[in-house]
Amino acid sequence: MRNIALDVLTSPGCTHCHEFLEHWKTVAANWPNVTLKEISLITPEGQELVQKHQIFASPGILLNGELFATGGVNKEKFTEKLKALSAA
Repeated sequence: MRNIALDVLTSPGCTHCHEFLEHWKTVAANWPNVTLKEISLITPEGQELVQKHQIFASPGILLNGELFATGGVNKEKFTEKLKALSAA
């Protein structure tokens, strides 16, 4: 399995952010090759990523530095993408 960097850009009070992070807690054990990093949109690092990837809704989900999704996340598509990246 290849290692995957999962960056989650969150904002304070964001319901979709909380839902995604809670979902990740339930499936993280299945993905030992994935490293999660939560980044607040209000930090300088978060602002830089927002501008770089043109993120207009949170959470912003980056997989290996590439934008995967913003706002609500389709869990099935997310799992499919993790499988593909793990096998690549």
